[in-house]
Amino acid sequence: MSIADIVGLIGVAAYLSAYGLLQMGVLKIEDIRYVSLNAVGGVAIIYSLTFNFNLSSFVTQVLWLIFTIIGYFRSRGRQAS
Repeated sequence: MSIADIVGLIGVAAYLSAYGLLQMGVLKIEDIRYVSLNAVGGVAIIYSLTFNFNLSSFVTQVLWLIFTIIGYFRSRGRQAS
């Protein structure tokens, strides 16, 4: 197993942790830990894709990161109001 594979698996673990903790009520969408786990997951998987490229996975990861960032700033905007 290569370093890129290990980094990619760390990304998968981050995604699944974020989702699982959200579903169990441990984290909320506004929680910086949730956003951080999603961001780490996306960046790690994109890194792994630079060594073993797959277009559909790359597009999914980039969009996931964009949606994560948008969601975070929207939730922060609601908190400020």
